[in-house]
Amino acid sequence: MPPSRLLAALTGITLLGIALTACQDQASGQIVARNGVRIVETVSNPSTHGCHRFSEGVTHIDNQTQSSLLLYTTPDCTVPPGGQSTFLDIGASDRAVLTTGLWRSFSFAPE
Repeated sequence: MPPSRLLAALTGITLLGIALTACQDQASGQIVARNGVRIVETVSNPSTHGCHRFSEGVTHIDNQTQSSLLLYTTPDCTVPPGGQSTFLDIGASDRAVLTTGLWRSFSFAPE
């Protein structure tokens, strides 16, 4: 294959890879959930759609994904009356406030 055809083929493959990556329905990275110092759950490359439930209530979250999170004290990503969700930005960590209770679920913040 002449160099120009090879370069064109490699460029095409690269562009296709970039396009497919941009359309992913997964957040790249991990979410680490702890209760005290004990790791409860580590979620790798989760889907960016829907509600994700923790296996038990957690007190601390490390968001090591490329997407922002919304954390909830309910297991179904709803905000209880008089309550609120907690926003957790890309690469950030947060601890649950004792008065609000443990986090039980999360979803991805709209972009």
